[in-house]
Amino acid sequence: MTTTQSILELKDVHTYYGNIHALKGVSCSIPAGEIACLIGANGAGKSTTLMTIFGVQRASQGEIRYKGQPIQTLRPEKVAALGVSQTPEGRQIFPRMSTRENLEMGAFLRKDRSEIEKDLEWVFSLFPVLKDRMRQLGGTLSGGEQQMLAIGRALMSRPELLLLDEPSLGLAPKLVEKIFETILEINKSGVTIFLVEQNAHMALTISGMGYVMETGRVVLTDKASALLENEQVKKAYLGE
Repeated sequence: MTTTQSILELKDVHTYYGNIHALKGVSCSIPAGEIACLIGANGAGKSTTLMTIFGVQRASQGEIRYKGQPIQTLRPEKVAALGVSQTPEGRQIFPRMSTRENLEMGAFLRKDRSEIEKDLEWVFSLFPVLKDRMRQLGGTLSGGEQQMLAIGRALMSRPELLLLDEPSLGLAPKLVEKIFETILEINKSGVTIFLVEQNAHMALTISGMGYVMETGRVVLTDKASALLENEQVKKAYLGE
C-alpha cells in the first residue's frame, strides 16, 4: 500500500499572543496534492494555525516542516519564496489598487514575465468576473469579487501549497458554491490546499483529510468523509 507523502507537517506547535497561549501543541500533516481542512468554533485557533505556518505569527515551540524543510523561524516572504501562499481571513486586498494591480502584487517575487501573463489568464479563467473588473479599484468590488481576487492574488505566486482562511465568510450561498467549486479546480491543477473554514459541511465534503480544533488543540483527526459521519462533529459543527 502506498502512502501519500506529506507536503506540510506540524509537530507540537505552540503559539502565543503576548500571554495568551493560542496554539497548545498542534500536530497535523497535510498530504501532497490533496485538500485538507481545519474546522472548529470561532476563536479555536484555526487562523492562528495558518498564520503560524506562514510566519506571520512566530511559533514559540515545536516544528513546522514544508517539503521536509523546517520553516518555523522564517519570515513570510521566505515562506512564500519556497512555494507557500496564503489567502488571509477578511481578504485584505489592496483597496486603492486595481484588480489587475492586486493580482500582479501576488507575483512580486517572480521575474518570469511571460509566465506571469499566462497565470493572469488562468486566474481570469477561474474567475471571469475579475477580467471584467480588471481596471476597477479593489475596494469597489463586491465581497464575493474581493474573495475571488484574494484567492487569485495568492495563486499568482504559483504556489505548491495554498493556505485558505475562511474563503466563504460573509458570502451568499450561491457564491459559496462557486468558491468551493473553484477550490476543487485549483486542487485538480496540482496545488495542495489547507483550508480553514466555518462552513464545516462544505469543507469536509471537498477535503480528503480533516482536523477538528478546540481551544488551541487538534482534538480529532480523520478522513473528512469519516468526520462527516462522526456524531460529535455532527452535533457540534454540522447542526445535526
